[in-house]
Amino acid sequence: MTDPNQPNSQNIPPAPPAYEAPAYGNAPQYNAGAPAAGPVPGRTMAIVALILAIIPGTQLIGLILGIVALVQSRKAGTKNGLAIAAIIVSIVLMIIAIIIIVVVVASFANSTADLYQQYQTNCVAGGSGVVEYLGQTIPCDQLDQSQLNN
Repeated sequence: MTDPNQPNSQNIPPAPPAYEAPAYGNAPQYNAGAPAAGPVPGRTMAIVALILAIIPGTQLIGLILGIVALVQSRKAGTKNGLAIAAIIVSIVLMIIAIIIIVVVVASFANSTADLYQQYQTNCVAGGSGVVEYLGQTIPCDQLDQSQLNN
C-alpha cells in the first residue's frame, strides 16, 4: 500500500475536475427537445399583415402579406399562427365589406328607380305634383334633372 503522507512516486497526473464552468458570462443552454431559439421567418410580416387586415381598406394587402408570411414560415419548417390569423381576419372583413357595398348600392339603385317612378306618376302624368325622395317632399318643378337620369 501507499502512504498518503508520501508524495506520488508514480508521476500520474491528477484527474481533471468533472465539470468546469465557462470562463465568461452565460453559456448557451441546450435543450435536446426544444426548437432552436431565434427569429421565426415571416413573423414580422405576419404582424404587419394582421395590422393591415384590421385597418379598413387594406384587407387585400393584409391577405397577400399573410399568405407570403405563411409560405416563408412553412419553408423554414415553423408554425406561424399570426399569419393564419391575418389571412382569416382579412377574408372575413373583405366579405363583410362586400356585403355592405352590395346592400348600399342596391338601396341606392332602388331609391333612384323609385324617384323616377314617382316623377313619371306625379309630375308627367299630371298627378299630385310632388315626389318623396330621401324622406323629403319635393315639388316637381324643383327636381334636378340629373337626379332623374341616374
